Amino acid sequence: MRRRTLLAISLSTAAAGALGALGIGSASAATLDPSLPPGGNFDLSVWSLQLPTGSPGSPDTISPAQLKGANGYSNPSFFWTDKNDGSMTFWAPEKGVTTPNSNYARSELREMNANGSAANWTLAGNHTLSAQLRIVSVTKNVAVGQVKLGTGGTSTKPLAELYYRPNGDIYFGTQNSPDASGQTLHKVGTVALGVKWTYVINVNGNKINLAINGTATSYTIPSAFNPYRQYFKAGSYNQSSSESTTNGAKVKFYSLTVKHN
Repeated sequence: MRRRTLLAISLSTAAAGALGALGIGSASAATLDPSLPPGGNFDLSVWSLQLPTGSPGSPDTISPAQLKGANGYSNPSFFWTDKNDGSMTFWAPEKGVTTPNSNYARSELREMNANGSAANWTLAGNHTLSAQLRIVSVTKNVAVGQVKLGTGGTSTKPLAELYYRPNGDIYFGTQNSPDASGQTLHKVGTVALGVKWTYVINVNGNKINLAINGTATSYTIPSAFNPYRQYFKAGSYNQSSSESTTNGAKVKFYSLTVKHN
């Protein structure tokens, strides 16, 4: 029988130590200059930005060339540097422009390659997204990190999403199969609203390894996903919608790095 779910495995101290060798641990904050746009503090040369603005079904997208560097793009409403702590800040309201396959607005980065093309990597190898962040406000639920399906099939579902809820609970949602809409939710931690925390998402062969504040778990990827390529996403992907432009999810990042081996 084909395995259709991503199985969670709690890791022993030894296993967690082994993950450390893969870069799975606790991400640390960078030195941030509050006077610079996000691209002056973070390497945004390997990201594009989707905003909750534009025309229906076609959100505005900011390219890596526009984002990167000390003169890079910022937006006072949806994507900016906090003048107090230098954090890269994302705001996604409940009412905003969405993609055709989603009902939810987002202010979110999409992984790109150094040459400006869209990242689209295979499961083979060692791929890691690390972040330190805090959530300032959220109405129902916000996705702050994703492993998204790229080419290789017709599914547009994420392989995995990391969610934060208003009560501080953190869940890791793993897609059951490329053709199914359902996710399996795994509670992976609790951090109070407004408090900094870290995540590391690592894809290594047929495993997704996750660390929340250094506490690690591992999930087996079903073989049905093998034909697909992947890419990372990070930011504020609000998981609720209404006619409100004042309710939504505000997320602040203090570090954000991607590594491929």
